[in-house]
Parts: sequence; structure tokens; C-alpha cells
Amino acid sequence: MTLVQLQYVLAVAEHKNFTIAADKSFVTQPTLSMQIQKLEKELNIDIFDRTSHPIKITQIGEKIVAQAKTILMEANRMKHLVNEEKGLLEGDFIIGVIPTVLPSLVPLFYKTFQKNNPKSNLIIKELQTDKIIKGIKDGSLDFGIVVSPLFEDQLVEKPLYYEPLVAYIPKGHRLADKERIIENDLDTSDLLILQEGHCFRNNVLALCDTSNLKNRPIKLDSGSFEALVKLSNDGFGMTLLPALVADDLPAELKHNVKNFESPVPTREVSLIFHQSQLRDSFEKELINTIQSILRGKIFLEKDQKIDANMVSLPKNK
Repeated sequence: MTLVQLQYVLAVAEHKNFTIAADKSFVTQPTLSMQIQKLEKELNIDIFDRTSHPIKITQIGEKIVAQAKTILMEANRMKHLVNEEKGLLEGDFIIGVIPTVLPSLVPLFYKTFQKNNPKSNLIIKELQTDKIIKGIKDGSLDFGIVVSPLFEDQLVEKPLYYEPLVAYIPKGHRLADKERIIENDLDTSDLLILQEGHCFRNNVLALCDTSNLKNRPIKLDSGSFEALVKLSNDGFGMTLLPALVADDLPAELKHNVKNFESPVPTREVSLIFHQSQLRDSFEKELINTIQSILRGKIFLEKDQKIDANMVSLPKNK
């Protein structure tokens, strides 16, 4: 039995297809199949039911897959322990990032981190919060970047920054002439928000009076901020955006961004990891890199007074 064989088993278990698993593992399909067959012969069991499409894991195979995850996680922990002792930042670091954070944050720090740590390899995966939590607990992810707090057993949360929310209000909207808005201005009858499953949806709904939500349905749930802005420009209502997302808007669209009056609603974005993780040097380096880039651009501490414009709005002409 080898670690490589166990890696191939996990690849097939994930993709339910030998060809795709081989491609993802950077080996030929015959090589992957042969190694798995050798393991099955050694154990005298079938891990996979190859007669079904997609391939299914057998009952005993489920137990083998679970044990393989544990073995590989512990094997990786040994490498991490040695690297940590030597003060080395090298190897793969797999980070799950939620969809409402990834596009605005990752491009800011990715190249800088890789340049400063050339022997490290950041692998970024866009995942929703529940899958990030699961991935960290089962060892398939090293770290996660999510909106917190989560209050999850076994996980440690280190706040990275506190991001204000802003309103995107197109011309002709009932709030278009206001310089700043307040939470009571929000009306769920003309509010565009993200689909179920995105934590930012809950952030927005927490600001609204949802007592009559069934009678005042929210318009056009969408899966991306880009789509929400486009729908808003097309006259379907207004939306809310995180400040970093709004900061990436083209200059001509920033005229439609309105800040909140104090107290400004914010979301806490944190780095999360398993309480038993052994990669302290990476954790500190990543936090320092992200915060050094965001310093002066956004709030890094919870107790800072949030009363300033967090988005550079163009002056009205």
C-alpha cells in the first residue's frame, strides 16, 4: 500500500470517473487504474463498483476512502511539521474562498504573496462556506477565507478586515438624490440580492425589515454582484455591495454608489483553519500580506469608528 495509491482512490471517489481522476492526478488512466487494482488486490476487496455510471463506491470502499483521507492528512502534517521547524514556506497551500470575497480580495494579494514566497504554491478554490468548513475538517483544505463569526467546533478564526457595505442606486431610483442612506431606506420590494446559499444575502437581509417579506418579495435573486449591478442599471431596483467590490466598479458606475450614514453596516472577513494545523508561519505571512495591502483602504480592527467614505466616489459634475 502506498500514499500514491490512496491519492488515486480519493481522486476517483471525488470525480466518480477514472479518466477525469487520472487527468486531475496528472497520470494516464491505465496507470491510475492499475495502482487502484493493486491496492484492491492487496486488501482483497472492491473499492469501486465499476458496473455503474457514474462509478459508485462500495460499502467497504466508503470506509477505505474515509481512512485514506485520514492517512494522507496525517502524512501531510508530518511534512508541515518539518517545514515549520525549519522555518520554510514551501509546498502547496490550499485555500477555500467564498464567492463574494474571492474576486475582490485574491487579485490584491496573490502575486505579492507568491513573489515574496517563491517556494510556496497557493491553490485557491472558490467554495461556499459550508464546503469550506467541511474541507478544513476533513483535511482537503488547509485554510479558508469566509465571513465570520462561524462558531464552529475545531476551527480557529482570525479576522482579516471589516468591510463596509455600500448601496448601488441607479439614476431614477427613489433614493438616487440622497447623498447617504440609512438602513430604514431599504425596502425589500425593490432590493436585488444574491441567491440562497451566499452568506452576503443574509448580511443584507439582516439590515431589512423582513416582517412582511412574504408579501413583498425580493426581486430577481442573482448569483453574482456583476449581474446585480447590471440588473440595477436596467431598472429592476437597487442592490448592496461590499466596499471592495464597489471599489472595482468602472468610474462611470461609481456615481451610483452611496455610503451609509454612521453606524455603517460591515461584514467581518476572517482566515479560518483547523485548531490542529501546523502551518503557523504560513498563517502569519498570509495575514500580514493581506492586511499590509488593505491598510488604509479598509478597516483592519473591529473597534475603529466607521464614519468615513470607504469607496472613492467621483465627484458629481
